[in-house]
Amino acid sequence: MTPRLTADFWVRAYLARLRLADIPAYVIARGDATAGAVIVKCARLDGTALALHRSFDLASGRRAWVVLADGPEPQVDALLARQRARDPDLWLIEIEQREGRTLLDEPGLAD
Repeated sequence: MTPRLTADFWVRAYLARLRLADIPAYVIARGDATAGAVIVKCARLDGTALALHRSFDLASGRRAWVVLADGPEPQVDALLARQRARDPDLWLIEIEQREGRTLLDEPGLAD
């Protein structure tokens, strides 16, 4: 079994990858450094946003990024506020990328 990275380490590595791709990113909420879940919100700069979270694909048994919300940014923000209220250990990262590119499908981030 491959050891899992701490949430803090993963977030720092993700932010570095985004910086290298010239994608602005912000940590909106810091969660538990060791085991906090991570949600990535992508603001498309057109009034819409996409929120992704890590989950397990039951068919393959592998971890995968899945859509939590997709639509008008105020509705996505409201959902994220409710998620954060329920889980104070949750990390929220916001990126700004017109095409919705998150890099989460790239090696090292996808799984």
